[in-house]
Amino acid sequence: MIYGYARVSTKGQAKDGNSLEAQEADLKGAGATKIYSDAFTGTKTNRPQLDLLLKELKTGDTLMVTKLDRIARSAREGLAFIDGLLEKGIKVHVLNLGLMDDSATGKLIRTIFLGFAEFERDMIMQRTQEGKAIARLQPGYKEGRKDKYRKEQIDHAMQLLDDHSYRQVEAITGISKSTLLRKKKELAV
Repeated sequence: MIYGYARVSTKGQAKDGNSLEAQEADLKGAGATKIYSDAFTGTKTNRPQLDLLLKELKTGDTLMVTKLDRIARSAREGLAFIDGLLEKGIKVHVLNLGLMDDSATGKLIRTIFLGFAEFERDMIMQRTQEGKAIARLQPGYKEGRKDKYRKEQIDHAMQLLDDHSYRQVEAITGISKSTLLRKKKELAV
């Protein structure tokens, strides 16, 4: 049996060929008969669909992925993962590299490409941290997501709470009860 595994770091990952849909299409096109998909970062080892897939794999089966970094972003984790599968008699087919094997060349290729994947992840993290450091220097910078509602909208909703219930204010403004409660608590501090 040929199983496919597709992974994106976030559900909204860019449509640059790494989307779940693109990966699934490539896996099906290469012969995968059953595909498992996750939207979890490659740095996490707990990926629900991968865990289910691993329970289903048996000796003689093939695990297929589009790229090596879909399995892991850490070289150490990726090597242990692939070596563990190969020891159980499970083939690992990476579409852009070919079939992984236990030969010296196969181990070298795995190590190099997993090393590049880890390097790429580290560079992304470094650039993100540098970008955040620069942004923190800007006046008015606020960590985290931008507010969904303007200050005027929140102020209006808080005024409405004087004469209306949370559900009524939610119906009037479209601002959820949980947001109203949180903002009221913030204003009380």
